[in-house]
Amino acid sequence: MTIRVLIADDQVMIRDGLAALLSSDPEIEVIGQAGNGREAVDMARALDPDVVVMDIRMPEMDGLAATAELIGAPAGRNTRQDAGDPADVRPKVLVLTTFDLDEYVYEALGAGASGFLLKDASAADLVTGVRVVAAGDALLAPSITRRLIGDFARRRRHQRPSPAATAGLTPREMDVLRLIARGLSNAEIAAELVLAEQTIKTHVGHVLTKLALRDRTQAVVFAYENGLVG
Repeated sequence: MTIRVLIADDQVMIRDGLAALLSSDPEIEVIGQAGNGREAVDMARALDPDVVVMDIRMPEMDGLAATAELIGAPAGRNTRQDAGDPADVRPKVLVLTTFDLDEYVYEALGAGASGFLLKDASAADLVTGVRVVAAGDALLAPSITRRLIGDFARRRRHQRPSPAATAGLTPREMDVLRLIARGLSNAEIAAELVLAEQTIKTHVGHVLTKLALRDRTQAVVFAYENGLVG
């Protein structure tokens, strides 16, 4: 199935470059380009993309506000689904940032972004990033994942959930949560625990449901906040 992508960046040259890179993949279709956050929100609602590649610093409405508005929008019906299969139409947001210490990255994760990449990432990393977030996984720039999430968790320590929040998880689900927090994919978790990948997918779904988490990014933050990983 083709992944429909909307690109939001205030620099035309960057938008065109990103579009060219992504369009080179036969399974990715760039359906639109927005020059600011407000345009991105309006175009996303009109075009129903699977993924929005979102810059942070943009005029009129920045990427943080746009992400929060898109992710916080009421769930609707995806017209590209079968008639009897309603779906949440919120797009996944992949944030692009210039610096690995960008303060806004913390807010981007809090706003609901599925992850972020640095703008100096390779073309292959960009394509992989779009594929990963479209599939519902979290994507964080490998060079700073642990530092970023650890710091993000410490900043939100005052909102730390009760330890009882994990009481409903089975020991196996706790193992899976810890491995998600280490940045492992489902295939890597399956290899680590010597289980089938489909079994891991089921465990991940149970973890997210039981903890009322939106996606793997929130699962990573939750694990750090609760001291499940160091």
